[in-house]
Amino acid sequence: MHPILSREVLAPDVVRLWVEAPTIARKRRPGQFVIVRISDAGERIPLTIADADPDIGAIALVVQGVGKTTRMLNAMEAGEALLDVVGPLGRPTRIEPKQRVCCIGGGIGAAVVYPLARGFKAADGHVTAIVGARTRALVILEHEIRHVSDRCVVSTDDGTYGRPGLVTDALRALIDAGAAFDEVVAVGPLPMMRAVCEVTRPIGLRTTVSLNPIMVDGTGMCGGCRVTVNGEPKFVCVDGPEFDGHRVDFAELAARLTAFREQEIEAAARYQPAAATAR
Repeated sequence: MHPILSREVLAPDVVRLWVEAPTIARKRRPGQFVIVRISDAGERIPLTIADADPDIGAIALVVQGVGKTTRMLNAMEAGEALLDVVGPLGRPTRIEPKQRVCCIGGGIGAAVVYPLARGFKAADGHVTAIVGARTRALVILEHEIRHVSDRCVVSTDDGTYGRPGLVTDALRALIDAGAAFDEVVAVGPLPMMRAVCEVTRPIGLRTTVSLNPIMVDGTGMCGGCRVTVNGEPKFVCVDGPEFDGHRVDFAELAARLTAFREQEIEAAARYQPAAATAR
């Protein structure tokens, strides 16, 4: 069992949980993730390790309540416990010394970008961050990301905060203004990552994306997280989660993400939080 040490609401339907997991907190590296399970009857879901504190033996998980299980997670309180927290899983981010990198986090993707930006900065890199969201209320981890970046641009689709427009608009503006990067790292909704790749592809700018497909066992055995990269099958849980964005078959991945959409919608519709049931 893994007790929840604290719970903090970051945005509507987005919660940060600090969970006791001493071994993972010591061993985790930027880019890695865990697979969690609430109960014996629950599904296994992958979540990025958004932060870690080896001194207290805890990791931070940022959860967006979309389906049944993530909504159940977000309803849990400090003092309750997760049945399983397995990790660290996946390949760590490739971090080279003194890189000039642009880290782009769209929506919940900011939770992935924060440890990456911190890792690049710790390697004496120059970090530019772009944090994007649909509206001001959905911007998360801005303070943390600013703290580990040389420059941070906030972008909202509706212009209610920061720079108006999409993260791709912000990226184009930086490039047009003469910003030079060795690499762009983009994390967020699939359409956002694909759009970032189409900005960087014509100029040959290396672009890494972090993928989060359907995942079950985390060992590469189930095949649920299969993606096609450069024409070859890869498994995100063991070969990723990060890949060259210019080589990812985004169309295939988008189709695979909808494979269980009907079941997901049905399960979410059946779920009734305890508080709502009590009323």
